[in-house]
Amino acid sequence: MKQFPAWWPSSGLWRHGDFLKLWSAQVTSAFGSRISRTALNMVALLTIGAEPWEIGVLAALGVAPGVLVGIFLGGFIDSHAKRPILVGCDLVRAVLLVTVPAAAWFDVLTMSHLFVVAAGMGAATTLFQIADNTYLPVLIGRQHLTEGNAKLEATDAVAEIGGPGISGVLVELITAPFALLADTVTYLVSAFFLFRIRAQENLDHVSRQSGAILADIIMGVRACLDGGIVKTLFFVAVLEAFFVAFTYGGMYSVFVLQTLGLGPATYGVLVAMGGVGALLGALIARRAARVFGLGAAMFVLIVCGRVAALTLPFAYDDGWLSLLLLAFHQFVSDAFVVAYLIHAMSLRQTILPQAVLGRANAAFHVTAGLLMPFGAAIGGVLASEISVYAVIWTGVIGGFIAPVVLWRSPIWKLRAMPAPI
Repeated sequence: MKQFPAWWPSSGLWRHGDFLKLWSAQVTSAFGSRISRTALNMVALLTIGAEPWEIGVLAALGVAPGVLVGIFLGGFIDSHAKRPILVGCDLVRAVLLVTVPAAAWFDVLTMSHLFVVAAGMGAATTLFQIADNTYLPVLIGRQHLTEGNAKLEATDAVAEIGGPGISGVLVELITAPFALLADTVTYLVSAFFLFRIRAQENLDHVSRQSGAILADIIMGVRACLDGGIVKTLFFVAVLEAFFVAFTYGGMYSVFVLQTLGLGPATYGVLVAMGGVGALLGALIARRAARVFGLGAAMFVLIVCGRVAALTLPFAYDDGWLSLLLLAFHQFVSDAFVVAYLIHAMSLRQTILPQAVLGRANAAFHVTAGLLMPFGAAIGGVLASEISVYAVIWTGVIGGFIAPVVLWRSPIWKLRAMPAPI
């Protein structure tokens, strides 16, 4: 039995040895992901001198392969042990990233090289996320999912606050390509912690035949649409992905940097405020469910998040009032939305059968991955033809459709987590 020091928390998942290993893995990889997200673009801009269209291609390649992974590998995740998949994804990402400083050292780094790295990273990261979401119920039991998701989301929020800043410092000290070495180390550390997890998975439920990819896709979509609760979560996620893309799919940076005329440093501080809000959301999620009941808490949280977003289009210049509105929007909106997402993820992981959870998670990822670029593209056209403010208002007002769907669903009546199907 694992021994903990006297000052260690006396209850909860902090006493769960395997969860601590998973949490430690995600602490390191979350910071690493923020480093590579920032540093990879800096490598393209500062080291290679990339054109704007090349940066766009680089961003697209970080997303598109993940959609393909979600389509084809949901069944693979369900039918195989998750821990080796997670370890493998970490090792693949470490190998991909280390090639960038190696190529820079020998002066052979090109945009084609970065395109391959971005595509591989996008595919491996999506596979990791789907497997991770499917593995958590196996590791800690469904009764602890809300606590587990809250702790992992808090970790992610801290990484969002500090990761980009660490990346900037590393780029200044050792240049952009070699800053990626730090990310390589984080993935190796993450793989080490995951490798040390000792919990055994039960795959007795698996009945999948090889080559049944189309059947896997159909089963994943059917699982998302079968039953009022999961179907509601699916449609809310679809609506959120589409309308959030209006506000954040490139238009937010255009709005802050060009329309309002604020500087990059201010932009970075605003993004960090969102991370602080997300951390608060992770801390209040469980308390909100205790106070309101699960369904009512989810409704209140998502409504408050949408109401807080209304402050965004009222920012009109680079003055102090606009700064306050932007900071309020980032902090408060992210806090409520993250708290909602913790319950939504926990509810999905609880109610879906473990045998199809990987395929259902893949369907969620693929749908969001397809709709967000679509919404961002429509937003870009509207911004060009009308104005950036029109896009922001469309995204903010459209975001209220999701709470209406939630209100008219069976979720509204839930007092606590239901029994698994």
